Amino acid sequence: MDTPIVDRIVEQLRVLPYDLQWRVLEFTRALALSTPRGVPGKHLLGFAHTISVNDLALMQHAIEQGCEQVDANEW
Repeated sequence: MDTPIVDRIVEQLRVLPYDLQWRVLEFTRALALSTPRGVPGKHLLGFAHTISVNDLALMQHAIEQGCEQVDANEW
């Protein structure tokens, strides 16, 4: 993947001291890990309307009962 940006980065890396090159490598690894992963929403449309109304009501009730509560002993 030789692109003008990659070439420019390599040029800059060559003049940096080793410890700074290492920091750049760590930074690029962190960026790669932070890239969002998943499935686009349009791919999930096939699942629309597959949960029954009764199950949705149970889920809504569970959410209303369990959300916005703090467990002071959690930590």
